[in-house]
Amino acid sequence: LCDLFAVQQRSLKFSSFSSAAMSSEKKILQIKEAFDLAQKPHENHAKLVSALRSAYNKMQDKTIFFEEFVHFLKYPMVVYKREPAVERVMDFVARFITSFYQPESEDSMVEEDDENSPVNYLFNFLLKSYNANSQAVRFRVCQLINKLLGSLPENAQIDDDLFDKIHNAMLMRLKDKVPNVRIQAVLALSRLQDPQDENCPVTNAYLLLLENDSNPEVRRAVLSCIAPSAKTLPQIVGRTMDIKDVVRKLAYQVLSEKIHVRALSIAQRVQLLQQGLNDRSDAVKEVMQKKLLQAWLRFCDGNVLELLHRLDVENCSEVAISALNAMFALSPVNELVQNCKNLDDSKLISVENLIPENVLYWKSLCEYLKSKGEEGEVALEQILPEPAVYADYLLSYLQNLPVLGEEQKTDFTCIEDLMTKEFISQQLILIVGCLDTSEEGGRKRLLAVLQESLVLPNTSTSLVPSLTQMLLSILKDNDKRIQIVAEIMSELREPIVSVDIPVDATESRRQELKAAEIKVQIIEIKQALEDSITLQDFGQASILKEKLTELENLKNELIKEANQPEIKEMRVEKNDAETLLKCLKMCYELLRETPLSRGLDATMKEIVESLILPGVTNVNPAVRNMAVLCLGCCALQNKDFARQHLALLLQISQIDEVKVKISALKAMFDQLMLFGLETFKVYKSTTKSDDLEKTIEGDTEEQLSEIKEVEDEITTVHNILHLLSNFLDSEVSELRTEAAEGLAKLMFSGRLVSTKLLSRLVLLWYNPVTEDDIRLRHCLGVFFPIFAYANRANQEFFEEAFLPTLRTLFNAPASSPLADVDVSNVAELFVDLTRPSGLNPHNKKEKDCKSFTVHDNLALKICNEILKDPTAPDVRIYTKALSSLELSKDSRKDLLTLINKVFEEVKDKRCQRLIEKIKLQLKKDESVHRDLASVSQETDTTTSEQASEQHKNEEEMNEVVHQTAIDSENQTNDSAIRTSVQAKTDTGCIKTPAVTKARKRRKTSKTEESDSGSDLQGVTQPVTLARTRPPRRAKTAALEKTKMNLTHLLNQEAKK
Repeated sequence: LCDLFAVQQRSLKFSSFSSAAMSSEKKILQIKEAFDLAQKPHENHAKLVSALRSAYNKMQDKTIFFEEFVHFLKYPMVVYKREPAVERVMDFVARFITSFYQPESEDSMVEEDDENSPVNYLFNFLLKSYNANSQAVRFRVCQLINKLLGSLPENAQIDDDLFDKIHNAMLMRLKDKVPNVRIQAVLALSRLQDPQDENCPVTNAYLLLLENDSNPEVRRAVLSCIAPSAKTLPQIVGRTMDIKDVVRKLAYQVLSEKIHVRALSIAQRVQLLQQGLNDRSDAVKEVMQKKLLQAWLRFCDGNVLELLHRLDVENCSEVAISALNAMFALSPVNELVQNCKNLDDSKLISVENLIPENVLYWKSLCEYLKSKGEEGEVALEQILPEPAVYADYLLSYLQNLPVLGEEQKTDFTCIEDLMTKEFISQQLILIVGCLDTSEEGGRKRLLAVLQESLVLPNTSTSLVPSLTQMLLSILKDNDKRIQIVAEIMSELREPIVSVDIPVDATESRRQELKAAEIKVQIIEIKQALEDSITLQDFGQASILKEKLTELENLKNELIKEANQPEIKEMRVEKNDAETLLKCLKMCYELLRETPLSRGLDATMKEIVESLILPGVTNVNPAVRNMAVLCLGCCALQNKDFARQHLALLLQISQIDEVKVKISALKAMFDQLMLFGLETFKVYKSTTKSDDLEKTIEGDTEEQLSEIKEVEDEITTVHNILHLLSNFLDSEVSELRTEAAEGLAKLMFSGRLVSTKLLSRLVLLWYNPVTEDDIRLRHCLGVFFPIFAYANRANQEFFEEAFLPTLRTLFNAPASSPLADVDVSNVAELFVDLTRPSGLNPHNKKEKDCKSFTVHDNLALKICNEILKDPTAPDVRIYTKALSSLELSKDSRKDLLTLINKVFEEVKDKRCQRLIEKIKLQLKKDESVHRDLASVSQETDTTTSEQASEQHKNEEEMNEVVHQTAIDSENQTNDSAIRTSVQAKTDTGCIKTPAVTKARKRRKTSKTEESDSGSDLQGVTQPVTLARTRPPRRAKTAALEKTKMNLTHLLNQEAKK
């Protein structure tokens, strides 16, 4: 296939043509004129298409028209740059060719669907050139195919063979090395995909590009063209996590325009909201807020509660709150208040209508309005009742919370109903923070309700933290807080209950004897009563009957007292897990709100002894975890307390469950951050003083024992750090992450300085085992650059960790995960972190401005490491790192000598080439520095000579003044001219030579020796070569000249 795009020499034999030939020549000029006019920015393409089509219809031989049309089309197709004139021509061509389809008449379509139709002719021409060597041709072919397919009507049909040719050609162009060609191929295939076909080649190619293409614009093109389906939806959602914000932005736009909210799972909706509303890019956040959220709201018919229901607010309340705040920000405050239609006349939601969605919306709206200041406070009064009214409303709901029995705890429906009611209770409790508590009566009622709610038996442990927070937010005095919380905890731990007191044995025996005596008396009275009746002494009988009744009653009371134990009200201590958990959660919230400067008072110490320390040894893991958290907070209040209980926390971190271990680790790192490592060396100074006294006393044995104790105290901190650093090798990812984060905080705050730990953190970051630990990698990825660029001392730590880290990787066995680490990438990280140019200029100090930089010292270490074993395979890594260093001018001389020795020892050709480049660069920089110094010295000499010459001229002029007037005038003029010329020459010598010589040395190194020894005359020679910066108008004019215009080429061809 010949080059279709070379300018062809067409020879027309006018003698053999008749009048039809003259007419065809005229039509050729019309085609050229159409292409010429199509380049104009304001030309009406519709008129051009109509005129050219009329010319086409008048021609008898359509082949001539096609050939000439394609001939003129070749000119813009060889232009790769997106020139406006060329783009307009491409649009005109596509519009003209597709104009042959007439949707009104099917007969015309059938007529033009043959091989000689303009569409088929142009497609066949383009398909012959899709594989051309020129990237411009490939680009324009794909672009024109895209425009043709895009301009065809919906009911247009093309031949199956042509479809297959276009399909295969564009699929091949999807693998083009030029991104713009791939983009146009993606756009061209958009109408050829079949979303209903699971094995569609176009869809599969789109998905492959979406995942693997390195160019973000290609990924954007795929996103804009790919048809949504069950197969492609996960990939579209996945592009919301693309590294480029423009791709993420388009992914959210595609989701808002093409994907219904029902097509997404709850997990996908929550993920999209969480990522989009917290994205780093403001543009992505704006698209999420103004397009995707609004589209979902339209799909729900504008019902916010319906949208919240689709987000599962019970399990993802934070995401739902973020979405609500984003929607609130788009509406004025008055409109938000008017849309809150769930409230009744008392500004409350009726208990029977409370659901998770409307209560969360109510709470979020209250918090949003409260954040708006005075305007929000006024609006809050319209949607919130008085504090006393709301307190009674809250208490009535909390009192009706169900308490599950043993059978109900196994019923999933009962558990789900309880969780829903607890979520509603949680939101109602948080609304308390939005109430106006400035009025005394309402505030007291709220405090009473909160205290009563905390001691309710049906209050779940999950509600205790929020209730305690609201209680502490109303109470401002710390002493009052501790007193009230301690009273509530005491009432929970030791409630007043009625206790049956068993009867004492002695008292029981006494009552039995008394009852037996009464029985004997009853028998005697009954006998006397019978005798009286027999004697008909009815008066005596009546008296005896009354006594008998009294004795019967007394006997019954004694029997009742013996059978019924005594009931007494008393306080009984409760140690069940639920009660302890409630108390510990209240204590934890109290400690979090207590300032660190307050310390531990008597009440808190009693709580520690009676609640926290026993809770550490409780059998329930949840109780132990909360006890450890409370113990850590108490340790932050007092240094001695922290020192005393650190060993306990260390022991917990070694033997307890994972969750409790993590809490213990956090507590220990908090103590080390607050008090520092020196806190745990407190006994060192006292021991030394004791050693000194015992040395004076001469007690040798005791002295040796004390010295041993001193050594033990010194190693205490090292043992602590050793135990903490061992968690970096833990198999549990949560423990690794907490340990790495804690050690990074200690190092960044200056509490800990350890090169070995820094090396271990770098190895942990690169270890393939931590690939799935997103939090760990993110933490270390943020820590390394911030720590390194803070000051030079931190960079020196990385310098010291460079060689040990690389040696560890080089010596890693094949079975170790570190064997798969890219050592070259690790070396690049160290080189980048130790760059002198990366130091924060605001944190630079005078002591950081040393003659030798960190890279200079690192270069010396690398050279010495290479010289230890020049034949080792590790030399390539070291050499590559050496070539990337930023070396200062002060170290070039010493380093050049060492690099020469390295060059002699190393035999690897690749390493020798890198070392040779380093040598040339060092020599060049040293020569430039030496020449600049000599130029500066010569300039100083010239300046001093100029000053002395001027002083001499002034003296001569003063002498001439005493001569005659004519002579004085002539001599004065001559001196002035001579001085002016000398000043101009000297000025040119001072200002320009240093710059021009430095510029010449950048271009070539052959004249370095001659330039370094040049005199003042040599310096003044290049003065006339000074360049000036072109003005902005000149730049604009030059830019306009570079714009492509096809008119000139078309005119030349027409003349031929």
